[in-house]
Amino acid sequence: MDKKKKYYRHFKGGKYVVLAEGQDSESLIPVVIYQALYGERKVWFSSANVVAGKLYEWDSKVTAYFSLGNINEQLTARNVYLESQVKVLTDRLEQTSADSTLLAQVKAQSLEGYRLIPAKVISNTISEKDNLITIDKGEADGVKKDMGVVSGHGVVGIVYLASAHYAVIIPVLNRQSNISCTIKDRGYFGYLHWDGGYTDMAYVDDVPRHARFRKGDYVVTSGYSEVFPAGIMVGQVKYVFNSADGLSFRLKVKLATDFGKLRDVCVVDNTELSERMQLLNAAKDSILLKQKD
Repeated sequence: MDKKKKYYRHFKGGKYVVLAEGQDSESLIPVVIYQALYGERKVWFSSANVVAGKLYEWDSKVTAYFSLGNINEQLTARNVYLESQVKVLTDRLEQTSADSTLLAQVKAQSLEGYRLIPAKVISNTISEKDNLITIDKGEADGVKKDMGVVSGHGVVGIVYLASAHYAVIIPVLNRQSNISCTIKDRGYFGYLHWDGGYTDMAYVDDVPRHARFRKGDYVVTSGYSEVFPAGIMVGQVKYVFNSADGLSFRLKVKLATDFGKLRDVCVVDNTELSERMQLLNAAKDSILLKQKD
């Protein structure tokens, strides 16, 4: 359309173009000649005030329409921002709830009274012969070498190395892992090992031949080390074998921790436990010296 021409829309919906504007020679009232842009395209003659009013009304509506578009864009951007904030807050709430649930589960495993450091697993292998796990907490959070690591279901492993903000764990699924265990409520001890293969199974070796137990019994940490307190779940006895030399039993244990789904863990601050073990060892050394004298 020619930008120099003026248009307006009648209240009934019809659109018109202004052909000419002038002034009545007698009344001096402004007049306008306009043509319909629909139907028979008739030409009309009217007071300019009426047409001008319609022109302004139409222009106002067009302006309002485009202004509404800008407002909608602003509202859309604002809505996206608010939705993102809701997502952030929801994630934080879920994480807080997850941490609280994890801490409650872990504390139920004979860890009440111990300081626990919640962490996220950021790297985890289960298909290697010597698997490793990396978590997002390190020395700045209180994590140190040789601290035990547990999940909401049971034992995970032991801290091998720690930097300021990360730590590497030697899990049960590593041939270097060696954790002191006991058959729950039976009092017999052995050492947990993994020799590759299934990721849900490991072995407890060196269980005495005179030990009395049965399949289905639970295996827990013994507490006879500076790493884990006693009573943390390890797994359940599934099969019993004789050792290679026939002097002890070897137990095949289904692990309580599902390493393939491991996401959240807690590092056990063993400062108190380490202090107790050091005191016990000092007492033993002192007794030995006295016996030599």
